Amino acid sequence: MTVRVGARRTTGWRATIAVAMSNYIEAGSIIAIATSLSLWQEHFGLDDLAVGLLASLSANAFGAAAGAAIGGPLCDRYGRKFIYTYDLLLFMLGSLLAVFASSFAMLLVAFVLTGIAVGAGVTASWTYIAEEAPADRRAAHVGTAQLAWSLGPMVGYLLAAALVPLGLLGSRLIFAHLFVVAAITWWVRRGLAESTIWTNRTTSGKQVTFLSSLRGLLTTRVNVTALLFLFGVYALWNAVAGQAGIFQPRVYDAAGFTEVTQQYLLQVVVWGCTSVTTYLGFMLLADRVNRRWLYFSGAALGIVAWAALIYAPPGTATLLFFAIGWGVSSGIGAQAFYGLWTSELFATQYRASAQGVLFLSARIVVGLLSVWFPMMLTGLGLEGVGVIILGLLAVALLVGTIGAPNTRGRTLQDIERERYGPSSEDDLAVRS
Repeated sequence: MTVRVGARRTTGWRATIAVAMSNYIEAGSIIAIATSLSLWQEHFGLDDLAVGLLASLSANAFGAAAGAAIGGPLCDRYGRKFIYTYDLLLFMLGSLLAVFASSFAMLLVAFVLTGIAVGAGVTASWTYIAEEAPADRRAAHVGTAQLAWSLGPMVGYLLAAALVPLGLLGSRLIFAHLFVVAAITWWVRRGLAESTIWTNRTTSGKQVTFLSSLRGLLTTRVNVTALLFLFGVYALWNAVAGQAGIFQPRVYDAAGFTEVTQQYLLQVVVWGCTSVTTYLGFMLLADRVNRRWLYFSGAALGIVAWAALIYAPPGTATLLFFAIGWGVSSGIGAQAFYGLWTSELFATQYRASAQGVLFLSARIVVGLLSVWFPMMLTGLGLEGVGVIILGLLAVALLVGTIGAPNTRGRTLQDIERERYGPSSEDDLAVRS
């Protein structure tokens, strides 16, 4: 893997990190929105439905879904590098609009643009990293994207806690910091080399179009089976994680923990634990141990953590148990395995399209729930909403544990031949 910047070259892990920054920017965007929603609501005089609309059309839901739906197939048709040429330019425009937003409409456009940009960029990043990673270190490399995704909220909440005295200005500064990070990342990526696997496949004359890639993805049995499995793993878990990401301060309010700065610092604990566990648990272990039981461990701990927050007596001990438990579980949980398994279970010409379809589906689920979540939390309370949360997490645990594929240590080409047949390249080209 090689990234050229001027006369210099960036290889291996440094290139992986440059690509993985899409995830830092995506997660950072969600936290920038989460920590500012109440301030925007007060500043513009918005009701709960308007707040839900902002959340649902942002990087946390429908905005990212639209970006993934467009970016995934384009990534398979024109290459992984194609997305990196444009996605962060769109993100920078959206983040600047957020910094200077003077109306609800301007803020809504900003959230939609940043959402589309990160939806396209994240799907391409998981695909690219997996294709360029060594077979025996693929989880470690893909885990870098998960690590960046967890560092984004940790930094975001630290900034939010430090900038509380500035009110809405502090929130605008958080969006400004994301603009700077995106600009630096875009500059570094300008010389990013194309994925070798994608280049070899397309230069063999077996290219696919935007529509044929989607058609083949949705009509080939092995693809549909993998899509359903990964939807159960990721979309259901993400329905909970998505609400936690953007509405967690409101959840803490419902649990009786109302001091804003303390809420933010508690989220720093969550994401700090996620970052540490992503490295120690997923990046160091997922290439070495049984992935089925590693996944089960993270999923089960997540259920226990949420059950404690919902049903245990409120207090510091309960909140710390939730923060540590949910943080650790997320580090070795559904999103890390989703990024890995989606890259392993699909042929090259479908890989990014599959990321797009699954990301689209997951964010639609999050978006639909986000529209109503503030009102549900107000009307039903945490215990009422908790039944939904625990049910979604339990189904995701069962699906991932039962269906975990045996792909550890194998090349993507070997996995593809097993799943699609020994002549998969020629056969898939004909089907497309």
